[in-house]
Amino acid sequence: MYLTEYCGYCRSAERLLAAKGVADFERVRVDLHPERQREMIERSGRRTVPQIWIGQRHVGGYDDMAALDRTGELDVLLAAPD
Repeated sequence: MYLTEYCGYCRSAERLLAAKGVADFERVRVDLHPERQREMIERSGRRTVPQIWIGQRHVGGYDDMAALDRTGELDVLLAAPD
């Protein structure tokens, strides 16, 4: 997950993942590493944080991940092997 320190949506995304039992994932602080922000934009086509990947799939931001959770698809993605 690409994120920044003071992003409320980033914290919400972390809380949702924690509620799903996911605690160990890569956190890339784009506020501390501007070169990684460029990488995030190139990979996702988006400039906002968070940008979330589950395995090789770009999920999008927090709202996108929450929508997947509401449909049950998030659980399926989290259960799938990489």
